[in-house]
Amino acid sequence: MASDDMRREMILTLHESAGIGWQTIRKIVEYGRWDSYQRFTANAWMTSIGMRQEQANTVVKAFEALDIERRSEQFYKRKINVITRFDAAYPELLSEIPQPPWVLYVIGDMDLLNRPSIAIVGTRAPTAYGRKTASELAKGLSERGIAVVSGLARGIDGIAHEGALRGGGGTIAVLGSPVDMIYPAENRSLYHDIAARGVLVSETPLGSPLHPGLFPLRNRIIAGLSLGTVVVEAAQRSGSLITADLALEMSREVFAVPGPLSSPKSAGTNRLISKSGAKLITSVADILEEYSWLSAQGLINSEWGSEPSPILTADEERIYQILLDQPCSTDELHELSSMPFGLLHAVLINLTIKRKIEQHRGSIYSVT
Repeated sequence: MASDDMRREMILTLHESAGIGWQTIRKIVEYGRWDSYQRFTANAWMTSIGMRQEQANTVVKAFEALDIERRSEQFYKRKINVITRFDAAYPELLSEIPQPPWVLYVIGDMDLLNRPSIAIVGTRAPTAYGRKTASELAKGLSERGIAVVSGLARGIDGIAHEGALRGGGGTIAVLGSPVDMIYPAENRSLYHDIAARGVLVSETPLGSPLHPGLFPLRNRIIAGLSLGTVVVEAAQRSGSLITADLALEMSREVFAVPGPLSSPKSAGTNRLISKSGAKLITSVADILEEYSWLSAQGLINSEWGSEPSPILTADEERIYQILLDQPCSTDELHELSSMPFGLLHAVLINLTIKRKIEQHRGSIYSVT
């Protein structure tokens, strides 16, 4: 086996050994001896480079039980590709962060990992305003050839992935769970869509139990893969603010969508703008003006997604603005707008045709 392949298998084995963390692998990498698996069945040299005895014993047991062929077959059956920190396919942007993952497990189009990308994150319980904004930003970025990165969580994350898939430019879902685990279960259909038309990524070894500590680690990968991070609706203590803080620490751009001062779900984004220097944005153009070099170098298509939005009549705009606040039934819209039922139905049909709203069961309408 070539030395590079041997190093790759050794790092993967270390990464999958319980109790062996990022810093311990760093010590072994800096030691730099990848000439023989047998080296890892003796622990004296490991303790000499600063590993604890119990860690050295764990590594010895892992290498004594190592079955590379069986492990490779497991990955093949599950359509999982494995990328280590030293592989050519490793995302360049991710390699620049303070503690880049030693291993990435990948399902889907690996080429997306080196495409210009922007993260979109936010609350798990967005308003209609947040849903619409996240969807339009993701679709617009995707139409221009920018991959949209998010965490496949409920709310803004899932909406961002869906918008990106509609735009055709691809999306990257970074999971806190193992890459073959669907979490949350309600995103099962979206998970399979991303596997087919985007890419799923995780640094968590297969079979690992789900626990809260995995999600901040996931957030650093979301920020690390992205040129910048967009926050759409975040409460004061939202987990998406962790991603924004990590992006700032990585010297990446952070963008925030402003919201009503009275909305708790916009408290975090408004604070990012006022206190952390995040750029206030209202459109894809506001984001792209920070990356004019992408167009100059031909890395994105600045013409995609330039179709004008359909023009709304005064009555259509009135109903549309009501639905931006929250989904409503026909009766609720009638009460809020004082519009005659006949006119209201005509307006709803026109807004649906123009793809500004959509109808749900029970004659409930929401913005698309």
